[in-house]
Amino acid sequence: MDADAPVPLPLKAAETTAERPWPVRHLAPKVAEYVARMPPVWVEGQVLNLKRWNSLLFLTLRDTDLDMSLSVTLPAVAAMSLGERFADGAHVVVHARPQFQPKKGTLGFSADRVRLVGLGELLARIEHLKGVLAAEGLFDDARKVPLPFLPGVVGLVCAQQGDAEHDVVSNARARWPAVQFEIRRVTVQGPSAVPEVTAAIAELDADPRVDVVVVARGGGSFEDLLPFSNETLVRAAAACRTPLVSAIGHHMDAPLLDLVADLRASTPTDAAKRVVPDVTEERARVVQARSRARAAVTQRVARESAMLEHWRGRPVLARPTTLLDPHEHGLHRARDRGRSLLDAAVQHAATQVVGLAAQVRALSPAATLERGYAVVQGPDGRVVRTPDDVAAGDRLRVRVATGELAADVVAP
Repeated sequence: MDADAPVPLPLKAAETTAERPWPVRHLAPKVAEYVARMPPVWVEGQVLNLKRWNSLLFLTLRDTDLDMSLSVTLPAVAAMSLGERFADGAHVVVHARPQFQPKKGTLGFSADRVRLVGLGELLARIEHLKGVLAAEGLFDDARKVPLPFLPGVVGLVCAQQGDAEHDVVSNARARWPAVQFEIRRVTVQGPSAVPEVTAAIAELDADPRVDVVVVARGGGSFEDLLPFSNETLVRAAAACRTPLVSAIGHHMDAPLLDLVADLRASTPTDAAKRVVPDVTEERARVVQARSRARAAVTQRVARESAMLEHWRGRPVLARPTTLLDPHEHGLHRARDRGRSLLDAAVQHAATQVVGLAAQVRALSPAATLERGYAVVQGPDGRVVRTPDDVAAGDRLRVRVATGELAADVVAP
């Protein structure tokens, strides 16, 4: 092989090395060829930076939830039927084919059809999402938590410019001047609304000083309020552990955030009234409660005093011994009768004792001894009844009336 001949390029990308790379002129057409094989696709997004040059429209199609976008070119005639509705902020779907620009190395989409996402379609999507979230229990009253009676710090998510912040702050401080605010100013409509509001809710929820979070927006069209029915934002609100108040629209507006929030306020002003109490009303309630308590105590004392006077006037309390006197007389009579009966019983028993004593004395062996008889006991203490009971030489005890004496047996 000729040493000056060019080295052939690798056939596949996997065969390239630092020593044998592909030049840009070789790679760019391959990428363009690869992208060209992709079929056209319907893509949904929001129109931004819409510009016209000759017969072409140039726009950025941005995702409605995340910060992602695509560059799209579109024949002006394809959007002619949409008129002024096709403008920045419009929610559309386009039929486009990806194109890679080898000279610039950029990827874009060439569209041939476009249509607006209709109100009915958006409502159907929201209703479907509403059913899904309801089935998961995110709207259940059981998971909602009550607002604190008097929050020290209120977290407020509101527009960077607008009346919502002023309505909430001024009305809240008019009701309770000591309330403090931690404010997060974000975009509240358009493609940036969902990520910014979601991040603000998470940041305030993580702040231990914040006692309640208010998401406020001063109403708007159905399209303007679409971010507050977005699944990502609604789930972020449901995950918020701090009590959350939704003050997005007016009475007729009903974004899904209202359903998942712990409290729905009809307006930012209404949110201020629901979040903090009115110091004037609270003071009036304290005064009223003290007055009622004082009146109740006074009435109770008066009623009890009258009852005491009533009972003190009754005979049983005027002369307490009235109930005891009859019982005292009966007790005295019973005592006297008991004494009489006891004396008689003792006298009768004494007479019986005297008689029994005389009988005992008459039957007692001592009485027999007093008449001159004696009791002879052998050495073993037994009474000698016959001469055979003793033997010569035995010592005997002879008991007489006044004592005893000893005797020896000479012969039985």
